[in-house]
Amino acid sequence: MTDAIRLLVGTKKGLFFLDSDSGRDGWRLSGPHCATWPINHAVADPVTGAIHAGGGNEWFGPAVWTSRDGGASWSHSSAGLAYEEGADPVKSVWSLMARDGRVHAGVEPAGLFVSEDGAQSFAPLDALRHHPTRERWMPGAAGLILHHIVGHPEDPARLWVAISAAGVFATEDGGRTWAPRNDGTRQDYAPEEHRYAEVGQCVHSLTMAAGMPDRLYQQNHCGMYRSDDAGRNWQSIEAGLPSTFGFPAVAHPSDPDTLFLFPLNGDQKGRFAPDGKVAVWRTRDGGATWQALREGLPQQDAYVTVLRQGMATDGGAPAGLYFGTTSGEVYASRDEGESWQCVARHLPMISSVEAMRP
Repeated sequence: MTDAIRLLVGTKKGLFFLDSDSGRDGWRLSGPHCATWPINHAVADPVTGAIHAGGGNEWFGPAVWTSRDGGASWSHSSAGLAYEEGADPVKSVWSLMARDGRVHAGVEPAGLFVSEDGAQSFAPLDALRHHPTRERWMPGAAGLILHHIVGHPEDPARLWVAISAAGVFATEDGGRTWAPRNDGTRQDYAPEEHRYAEVGQCVHSLTMAAGMPDRLYQQNHCGMYRSDDAGRNWQSIEAGLPSTFGFPAVAHPSDPDTLFLFPLNGDQKGRFAPDGKVAVWRTRDGGATWQALREGLPQQDAYVTVLRQGMATDGGAPAGLYFGTTSGEVYASRDEGESWQCVARHLPMISSVEAMRP
């Protein structure tokens, strides 16, 4: 492992790398990898260094691509990424979490799989898919997808997942049982009597505060929220933001009170940067107040969108911050969003951005 930074940029036409040295000044683009498959999310295993990229669609089927030599060569596997005969087929992998050879994969239709052999084969964690509330899960605009997996940093049996449109679910026993954790999040699109239902919320992003594993943040279709009790209760922190709607939410790598968002102008108004002026919004006090970060970002006629996995931080000091747009641009900040530069253009539609140290 070095002080260099590599961005893993998942796109609709393969995975790309953006590499820089520890100064995070110049960037070098390479790719596409993964045979130009549609890649929804790519991550690096912090222990083994393996890179895993999940994707596919109803034509390709689901698969996880893996490189153990920094991207020089790749294999891919869909072994075990299937439901029982007669069930709706798994269309695609939408989210990944990897550590020390164990790889979790979230899929469409919503479900969770785990690999114990470095993504060579997978097995379903069926208790989630067969949860008693399943009949009340409804597909969002992208389908019924499990798009975020958050693991406890010290207890591998504790996981949280985000499903659109069902909400947040948690397990404390490695996936044998699951509980909805949506109290306090609302459904503005539902009848009044179902506004705060047990399930049905369209969570867009889920992230954990650094050093405080019971503090979670979520960007929802209908608001921005924080929980200080592992998701059992949520409180709104959207006051001061330009919109209640957006996709990514990214926690600071060392400060539990700092969070970054990319609000959009609303679900019915085009889903792009408000007024065509691009800004990342930051809180330093757990959501009590917000600041727009615009220096170096386009402030005229920039109708861009950033998707739910499209923003990331690195572990630098100060933290680097990165986001990719659906129009194929990648922006980078070396100073926690105070200033920005565009480091890649003309890529395919970007689904995800993650940072690793190669």
